[in-house]
Amino acid sequence: MSIYSIIVNERVEENGFWYHYDLSRHAAEALLLSNGVDGNFLLRNSNKGPDCFALSVRAKDSVKHFHVRRQFGKYSFGFNEFLSLQDFCSHFANQPLLGSETGSLIVLRFPYPRQVEEPSIYETVCVHTAMQTGRHENDLVPNAPALGTKEGYLVKQGAIIKNWKQRWFTLNRYELKYFKEKMVGLCILYNEIYNQIRVKVDCLSQKTRTFYLCAKSGAEADEWIKILRWKLSQIKKGR
Repeated sequence: MSIYSIIVNERVEENGFWYHYDLSRHAAEALLLSNGVDGNFLLRNSNKGPDCFALSVRAKDSVKHFHVRRQFGKYSFGFNEFLSLQDFCSHFANQPLLGSETGSLIVLRFPYPRQVEEPSIYETVCVHTAMQTGRHENDLVPNAPALGTKEGYLVKQGAIIKNWKQRWFTLNRYELKYFKEKMVGLCILYNEIYNQIRVKVDCLSQKTRTFYLCAKSGAEADEWIKILRWKLSQIKKGR
């Protein structure tokens, strides 16, 4: 970490109790999905560089991430610029409304604090056995779900009647679901992704089917393709 980054982090620390330092994207999503509520948000360092932060926001059953950049002594977020971190942090006291290309609106309601009161309670080890199997540390296999999440409206072609209807899609862990009225969902297990978001899947009925999906913009389509491909790469790695 550079001296400049340390200075910036100290200033954020002074002005934002919801600044979580080098919390990773994966950890931020796990934290907000497990313990947060809709509208919870936190600020963390971004891996884009020392002048970049990330605002992670719980939006229903997914977590969205937004860039915060420091340029020419100002902090840029969305269409706004703030002269200081104090001004930036004060902005969130007014519960601003964020909108993205997915068409969803997010109200930033509750900052997720860095320090949360925890009970000082620990379990007692009653049984601890070790088997002489010949295995060592290099044989340990890490295992954690891919927590990248995304949600938004896509237009889906019908299976029988080839008309197009708008549906709300959510991607969480290894499940891609779509909802007709945000109530009844269909789980899709995906196997292969194509550039035009043509997804070859196995439906719940176990019948092979190709889903044709359309996003309202090229940028939104690219986001879906990137995260679906990344999920597939995690599945192939056995994670």
